[in-house]
Amino acid sequence: MKTKIIFTLLISLVSVSLSYGQLKKVTTVEGITEYKMDNGLKVLLFPDNSSQTITVNITYLVGSRHEGYGEKGMAHLLEHMVFKGTPNHPNIPKELSSHGARPNGTTWYDRTNYFETFNATDDNLEWALDLEADRMVNSYIAKKDLESEFSVVRNEFESGENDPSRVLMQKVISAGYIWHNYGNSTIGNRSDIERVPIENLKAFYKKFYRPDNAVLMVTGKFDEDKTLALIEKKFGILEKPSVPLSDSYTKEPAQDGEKTVHLSRVGDLQLVSAMYHTPAGSHEDYAAMAIVENALTDEPSGRLYKALIENQKASSIWSFSPFTKEPGFLYINVDVPSDKDANEVEKTLKQTLDDIKNQPITQEELDRAKANLLKQIDQIFRNSAYLGTYMSEFIGAGDWRLAFIQRDRIENMTLEQVNKSAKKYLIATNRTIGRFKPTKQPERVEIDHTQDLEALVSNYTGKKDMGTGEAFDVSYDAIQSRLDTGELSNGIAFGIIEKNNRGKTVRVSFSTRNGNAKSLTDKGVVPSFTASMLNKGTTSKTRQQIEDELSKLKSSISFRASNGNLYATVVSTEENLMPSLTLMSEMLKNPAFEESELEKLKTESLAYLESNKTEPQFLATKRMSVINNVHPKGHPLYNMTVEEEEAAIKAVTIEDIKKFHKNFYGLGRSILVGIGDLPSTEVKGFMTKEFTKYRSKNRYERLKNPHVASKDIHEDILTPDKKNAMTFGNLNIKISQDHEDYAALSIGATILGGGFLNSRIADRLRQKDGVSYGAGAGFRADFDAQDQNSSMYLYAIYAPENYDKVQLGFQEEIDRFIKEGITQDELKDAVNGWIQEENVSRAKDAELANMINNNIFYGRSMDFQKSLEEQVKSLTVSDVNKAIQKYIKPYKIWTVVNAGDFKK
Repeated sequence: MKTKIIFTLLISLVSVSLSYGQLKKVTTVEGITEYKMDNGLKVLLFPDNSSQTITVNITYLVGSRHEGYGEKGMAHLLEHMVFKGTPNHPNIPKELSSHGARPNGTTWYDRTNYFETFNATDDNLEWALDLEADRMVNSYIAKKDLESEFSVVRNEFESGENDPSRVLMQKVISAGYIWHNYGNSTIGNRSDIERVPIENLKAFYKKFYRPDNAVLMVTGKFDEDKTLALIEKKFGILEKPSVPLSDSYTKEPAQDGEKTVHLSRVGDLQLVSAMYHTPAGSHEDYAAMAIVENALTDEPSGRLYKALIENQKASSIWSFSPFTKEPGFLYINVDVPSDKDANEVEKTLKQTLDDIKNQPITQEELDRAKANLLKQIDQIFRNSAYLGTYMSEFIGAGDWRLAFIQRDRIENMTLEQVNKSAKKYLIATNRTIGRFKPTKQPERVEIDHTQDLEALVSNYTGKKDMGTGEAFDVSYDAIQSRLDTGELSNGIAFGIIEKNNRGKTVRVSFSTRNGNAKSLTDKGVVPSFTASMLNKGTTSKTRQQIEDELSKLKSSISFRASNGNLYATVVSTEENLMPSLTLMSEMLKNPAFEESELEKLKTESLAYLESNKTEPQFLATKRMSVINNVHPKGHPLYNMTVEEEEAAIKAVTIEDIKKFHKNFYGLGRSILVGIGDLPSTEVKGFMTKEFTKYRSKNRYERLKNPHVASKDIHEDILTPDKKNAMTFGNLNIKISQDHEDYAALSIGATILGGGFLNSRIADRLRQKDGVSYGAGAGFRADFDAQDQNSSMYLYAIYAPENYDKVQLGFQEEIDRFIKEGITQDELKDAVNGWIQEENVSRAKDAELANMINNNIFYGRSMDFQKSLEEQVKSLTVSDVNKAIQKYIKPYKIWTVVNAGDFKK
């Protein structure tokens, strides 16, 4: 209370009373500078002029590791409660939406973090810093909020309970630990979530939410001196509590025998998994084990991938090794379709892992794993907005500089170190998977506890930073003035913006559309499978060689397809763009189309369908698409049932893939978009030369998909033994983006179900009724003025016993929305949030590229978006209410599908 009183009294005086001398520089590493305040708060500044957004991320050094008896899940529950408001920020969700922010909060083993990414303005930055400073010490943590929020968290808990792989992972990790809290999931224990006294939650908050237990990071486009002054102003008045913090000291003893976990629940897909205890993230062996993990599970080179997926014993494999402060774990999961032998998979899994001592990691595997991991790290380090939140993992593990130290260790890792670590940790007695095995000579591994972290990071200087890039103006006129558009001699339309990004990054997207309703009839899943096969090898390069070359180039190439539409995306750097484009062209034009790769793809796709046959969310959305199906079976826009999709997947042959590629691939209606540090003249010349003679045999014609009224059907699907239910609703609306009512209806939809936890629906079902972890509504507007095939949708995830409350909530809120309309305050906040969100979107190269692509395809310029923004700015309450009255219908005539274990 003392801190709160001081905060209130001094907030108006702080600008004149502070000398801004508290922040003392600690160190600078590769563009990130650390400061420390007298009250213990650590501050990290990472300027990136090219981002045009700012991300404020605050990390508290409290996670599930710090929870005591009866407190399991308290750190995560508190994460929810801190969004409930403070005296100076009583409605945080509303503020986040009105500022157009992209926010969230997350909880992990060692930390909790909160972040906001927003349009880079001084006002937004001051608001975000004020918000984080205020809720550090002044969050309500009120009993009335707890009563509604605990059921929301329980709903989130139950949502995880629907996923067998997640449940199995939690059970295995829990069995693997005897004493340490890493054995407990961050979501917590259901009874603790439901029964925690408000006094205990407040005490937990006051204990851990304090300046000397937090690290504030600001990334993006900002003035460093102004930002430091603002941070001093907002956080400098917060007192460091007199009671010192004490860290946890529990040490997990060495595991002395293989353990077994069996899980039996409703589902179709079988699972086999294994867990090993491994060192903390700060330990040098963690980097060695990251390389081992990649050598085991990488696709397609990994030993386990080859043994299980290539040999078609299983459908997919993934692994997980958190970067933790104290000794952690490596977890490996294998998906096994019901027609495969899980016992054989377990045997093969163990044999492959055990055989590492006899068949050590090779130099080729080491080099490949290094290239893979370093490419991933490099791409993260070039993205300042993501890096701002990514650093929370390393902050929680002891220090942000560990991110760079981990990279350096991977880069410098030797074969001897890797194999020494593999032999040390990948032993049967350190594994949780299966059976008790008595032995006369027990084999154990003692894992060192974390120590001397300060000595590790204190003198670390890092490498040369990647620069800050240029200050890119995201106004519509500025973008249009820098946008180079036109058409190449071979017919490829292009839109290119050359700009200096941090790290010299560049994004190129290439799309081509071919075929018509007749030529694409009865193709089923062949188009999407053809695109999925493009990265599986070419006539001159194996799948592995492609992956190795991309790792060497530190670039990514991805393909996706929908009917005759193919989309290719290249993310690279100025230095590596041209060889990456050359590789993209080879993958696109000369794929190998090997039968074995198709069989793996089919197995994986069938396993995905099988794993979702009892999942409420999947079934509800799938059924919705089938109910509103207006095209005949075989039409390229026909929505298949699960059974039809399974049959289509099984029926695909390699001959189908080759034939489709031969007949449909090549230039048609083609668009090239490039943004970043790219040599546009060279790129244009390459695309002209490379694709002039590459033409499709099937001319593009638009697939007509006109508006049809949705069916007023409410349907329930029973999913036994699922702890979470899903409601999904749809209302078809005849409108397109260039319609005069689009702006008004878009803002109306935002007020009904958009924003961050503050829409009408979210406020009702989550904030007030406390029955749904995720609830809202949205508006999908058609780009095409001819079809005008748009729709409103709504959704809620909840416990099955809350079925009636959810249905009543939707009914009453939509009726109230139609009858009463919106208020002036709602309009003001929604408009401001919409405008700022659009600014953020234009600052993201991927989203800007998509906007440019659509503008080229539909014959628009940035003036279209500029005009739309002007329409949004000029909206009145009457405008929006008229659109609501005209287009929104009562809930009872929406198409609604509910899926869950309903006991009626």
